[in-house]
Amino acid sequence: MWPDAIADALGRFDLAFRQPGRYLNASEVWQPGREVEYARDDLEEAMRHLPRGARHDLGRLVARIDDEFERRTLPDPGLPRASTVGGWWWSRSRER
Repeated sequence: MWPDAIADALGRFDLAFRQPGRYLNASEVWQPGREVEYARDDLEEAMRHLPRGARHDLGRLVARIDDEFERRTLPDPGLPRASTVGGWWWSRSRER
């Protein structure tokens, strides 16, 4: 992890969630590798290394992010949730 990795990941979600409309726009990629799925990976990695109290606090934020991300995306029928290599968030589609 790098300095400000958590702030950077949270900022990427903040930008994504400011998009108008019910669903996240699949074409909103600011730089390759900067999609919110990568940001979620970064948050997961950070939670593995934080002390208990900080992990709990970040976990509450991440739970709210997960709820909003799941609400604003659709299941990808080609990627069953249980069989994804990464986290469940990689099995979601922003395409309608």
